Amino acid sequence: MQVTETLNEGLKRGYAITVTAAELNAKVDEKLKEAQPTVEMKGFRKGKVPMALLRKQFGQRLMGEAMQEAIDGAVTSHLEASGDRPAAQPEMKMTNEDWKEGDDVNVEVSYEKLPDVPDTDFSKIKLEKMVVKADDAAVQEALDNLAASPQAVSYEPKKTQAKKDDQVVFDFVGKVDGEPFEGGSAEDYPLVLGSDSFIPGFEDGLLKVKAGEEKDVEVTFPEDYQAEHLAGKKAVFTCTIKEVRAPKTPEMDDELAKKFGAEDLEALKAQIRERLEAEYSGAARAVAKRSLLDALDNAVSFDLPEGLVTAEAGQIAHQLWHEENPEVQGHDHPEIETTEEHKKLAERRVKLGLLLADIGQKAEVKVSDQEMTQAIMNQARQYPGQEREFFEFVQQNAQFRQQMQAPMFEDKVVDHIFEQADVTEKEVSKDDLEKAVEKLEEE
Repeated sequence: MQVTETLNEGLKRGYAITVTAAELNAKVDEKLKEAQPTVEMKGFRKGKVPMALLRKQFGQRLMGEAMQEAIDGAVTSHLEASGDRPAAQPEMKMTNEDWKEGDDVNVEVSYEKLPDVPDTDFSKIKLEKMVVKADDAAVQEALDNLAASPQAVSYEPKKTQAKKDDQVVFDFVGKVDGEPFEGGSAEDYPLVLGSDSFIPGFEDGLLKVKAGEEKDVEVTFPEDYQAEHLAGKKAVFTCTIKEVRAPKTPEMDDELAKKFGAEDLEALKAQIRERLEAEYSGAARAVAKRSLLDALDNAVSFDLPEGLVTAEAGQIAHQLWHEENPEVQGHDHPEIETTEEHKKLAERRVKLGLLLADIGQKAEVKVSDQEMTQAIMNQARQYPGQEREFFEFVQQNAQFRQQMQAPMFEDKVVDHIFEQADVTEKEVSKDDLEKAVEKLEEE
């Protein structure tokens, strides 16, 4: 077998591989000998079929396998010897398409190799990390929101007309084409006006009603209503108003704090303060991470595989196009052209992706099985009642597991760099942090 370099330009590599006919025949014979003990053929005892007959019967099929194995073996041996790591699957093309048995096989192999990433002195990277303390005003605001939440609010009867946020208790019977329909009636139903829990238009129809009144509310079921026999249909609901109640926001005290799982008001305040500061810390980390990635982008330079950049630019252009055209589903749309802006963003992503992967490999950063299991459990909670199906899906889908693992690996690498970088903490206000986050989201 001969391997000759035909291209060495930047990260691009090309090779001409020749597999001789003798090598192919030897590989076919090897496969036939392996199979011979198990072959049964009429007129011969099991395992005693002559090699010449086996070659005539199976040789042509095995020749194709032998060619593929020989070429794959040559490429693997070359990569091991050179240390090259292809950025994508190497392209292979047989150049003597008129090949016939007895001829050598000539193949062209080309790929872009991953670049050698230079080491970075993280101690020279200077970063500022925002620190925000949850002040009394922020804690009080959170307490007020809890007190005004449906879990805390109570309602007391009123004699005046119903308005938004009031609760109306009523009986109703719904009819379509003059006939009642299943599920269209109820008694003593409590409805908060403005909660959008009924068909669009229904709650507006109950504004200004008073206890003791009867009112017909006309609505039209949405076209995409879950009950197909009602979708798009007009309906009339005859409503008998029994009571109108006004919301009453309670004082936040020890008793109300217990409704939210705290021993008393002070314990609830402590929980809120801890939660707020955890939220602030997460937002501050996101801002610091962007600063770190910017610093790495400026500090490190190396060649990028054109194929990876082109593919990433295409994905970015495709994603942005769909965000601008949300009504278009699938891929039935005009060809999307990439711009210089797409390419510039793709270069940054590819560069930082390769850099973080290299840093993580050198630092032996790993996502443990325990961490992966915890992440799967956290995501499974988003599908109540379907947790088992989600676990089975994850177990059977290696690509999805990789998609889950990638950001976890990246965060661990970022933490590794933070530990060595020159990070200065700066206490700022909540408003300063929010402005920094808004700026982050705009970029």
